[in-house]
Amino acid sequence: MTKGNVLPALDDLPNLDKTLFALPTAGALQAFRPSVHVPRILLLYGSVRERSYSRLLSEEAARLLQAMGAETKTFDPRGLPLPDDAPDSHPKVQELRQLAQWAEGMVWTSPERHGAMTGIMKSQIDWIPLAQGALRPTQGKTLALMQVSGGSQSFNAVNQLRVLGRWMRMLTIPNQSSVAKAFLEFDEAGRMKPSAFYDRVVDVMEELVKFTLLTRDVSPYLVNRYSERRESAEALSKRVNQRGW
Repeated sequence: MTKGNVLPALDDLPNLDKTLFALPTAGALQAFRPSVHVPRILLLYGSVRERSYSRLLSEEAARLLQAMGAETKTFDPRGLPLPDDAPDSHPKVQELRQLAQWAEGMVWTSPERHGAMTGIMKSQIDWIPLAQGALRPTQGKTLALMQVSGGSQSFNAVNQLRVLGRWMRMLTIPNQSSVAKAFLEFDEAGRMKPSAFYDRVVDVMEELVKFTLLTRDVSPYLVNRYSERRESAEALSKRVNQRGW
């Protein structure tokens, strides 16, 4: 039994592959050379209505991100097929996947419909693969979450999106935005009015940029897992040692 902060000897961990065990250190985080390009942020929204409040909120977020020095791209979900209802080669699917690889961080904004995110929002996320060749398009990238509601404030959609962000192995920032009665929060030109809701959106985008700058260069180290190192080593061993015929 260990006492206080005394580390157990590796000999006391018989189930551990000592050749793949790595002690996390602050020095390892400092070994990465910081990038000099501006943060790259992809924005997804979950409605195709002509006056889509999730799109308007996403556009407002993009303006803020650009003012904070980020480069932004927004995916238009119109024309994206249902998951598994078209081949991966579909142009809209390819566009979405290329943008997911390009991005260092994302903003997901969904309406809340029937107490949940929209199917349009979920379809976009479902088309982004967990693995693509040797790459995981979302792993280690930052994520900010927002939603709009037609009635009183709710957090169902952002809570669901947070679960999906974890499943996609993204670094989802703590802050989030939920805009209640969204039809009252935008003017005729589609710009968000001054309010506590607007101030919260500024907070979320500011936090997203900070977390992206903090983690984008070290994310390969942050998300490197012992279990996956072990799995890769076992697969390599089987391939190298397989009997030739």
